[in-house]
Amino acid sequence: MLEIVDLRKRYSETIALDGISFEVRRHEVVGLIGENGAGKSTLLKSLIGLVQPDSGEIRLHGSKVKLRSISQAGAAGIGMVFQEQSLIPNITVAENILLGAEGSGVRGGFYRWKELARRAQVQLDKIGCDIDPRAITETLSFADRQLVEIAKVLAIEERSNGEPVVLLDEPTSVLDADEIELLFAQIERLRKHASVVFVSHRLDEVLRISDRVYVLRNGQTVGEYDPATTDAAELHRMMIGREAQGSHYHEDRQLPVAEAPVRLSVTGATLKGVCQAVSFDIRKGEVLGLAGVQGSGREELCRALFGAMALTSGQIAVDGKVVNFSSPRPAIREGFGFVPAERRTEGMVATMSVAENITLPHIASVSRGPFLDRRAEATVVNHWVESLRVKTPTTSAPLASLSGGNQQKAVLARWMVSGDLRVLILDHPTRGLDVGAKSEVYRLIRDLSDQGIATVLMADSLEETIAMSHRIIVMKDGEVAAELACDPGAKPSPVDVLEAMI
Repeated sequence: MLEIVDLRKRYSETIALDGISFEVRRHEVVGLIGENGAGKSTLLKSLIGLVQPDSGEIRLHGSKVKLRSISQAGAAGIGMVFQEQSLIPNITVAENILLGAEGSGVRGGFYRWKELARRAQVQLDKIGCDIDPRAITETLSFADRQLVEIAKVLAIEERSNGEPVVLLDEPTSVLDADEIELLFAQIERLRKHASVVFVSHRLDEVLRISDRVYVLRNGQTVGEYDPATTDAAELHRMMIGREAQGSHYHEDRQLPVAEAPVRLSVTGATLKGVCQAVSFDIRKGEVLGLAGVQGSGREELCRALFGAMALTSGQIAVDGKVVNFSSPRPAIREGFGFVPAERRTEGMVATMSVAENITLPHIASVSRGPFLDRRAEATVVNHWVESLRVKTPTTSAPLASLSGGNQQKAVLARWMVSGDLRVLILDHPTRGLDVGAKSEVYRLIRDLSDQGIATVLMADSLEETIAMSHRIIVMKDGEVAAELACDPGAKPSPVDVLEAMI
């Protein structure tokens, strides 16, 4: 179906692709893994026409193709479900699925709604999806929007010369366990109509869903593996070029905080229709894990703590001082930081540079009067780029040009700049990060804990929540359902947390 031959791409002094080669066969799911900066993003962009390789070949159905745009790639039969969803929220599912390829769904410049819905339903039926094509897209859950993305990609089958190749970029990164099972069932249906390239940092998922797995490192293909005869440890070793060292979660660094003073106190926090009478304290240096299924109210509560949503009632106090946040700006002044799950739309300004994104909330700390002090900015930014190992050709490069994992590390770095950080709220901070980058984030959280920073953590998995937290609060139907201690050597099991969640 698809063959990549010696693909190469250089950005100034940075070699993104250094002779990558692999193939995808008919009705096959091929796993593609590698550390952040290994070349995955550039490779995927090359396959859908967003990036032009310097040399090498892309062959589709045995014929060499030149892909210079997404529409051209779609016409050739290659589509992509992006890690950061690309649907337009305020139009219907049918409009999103057929956007730019409405065909008989449009006549004389006007939509024929019944025909548009019928044609969109054909694509939804391919994956056994019962979503109403007339529904407004923003009313759907994240998991359902992910299915619409897949249906949208499958629509290229009708306008290409053969079965499509579907690229899935981190499709499970913010899905819960039930949603992941639903997605995997859809991928099994999808392979009846297409071939699939599955990109993920979750090695257990790659091994489970893939027929073969390719490992990328430093822009090269360094191995091809059969999931039946390998394991996650072997794939990890090939990704990073060495054996994993030490505790992945740095659990040995978890210090006791029972005697530390209270840093953040939340009393009776209520958001109408979302959560009610939520109360808890977080001590200096404590990592509080917030667990709960989608709709439990934990995400909205965290946004309210940062001033991005208004509490209906309740009180927030920092170091004993009652605060009232009408927006994120006063929260930042009080030493709050927030890393949102939707990195691209809420956590960064993609067209601004790495340096500008890192210093954005704290311009005054790198300014002299009304003027930006470029030397001070460079000193601060270079320190955090080096500390967090952000891979970038230069700090003046647009943040959008970095891999997803390196973008996330830059978003994390921005809250370290001022030195006044007291409370850090992390919503899926390791989303889209490889195992090595995740370890660096865990190390950073432990470092912040040592400095007395109170952290609210909504993690990527129950295992991550349990390993990183001093305590876990489980939310269910907008209320606190349970509180579990996570002392070193006496951690609860995932089953203990799940029982409280359901």
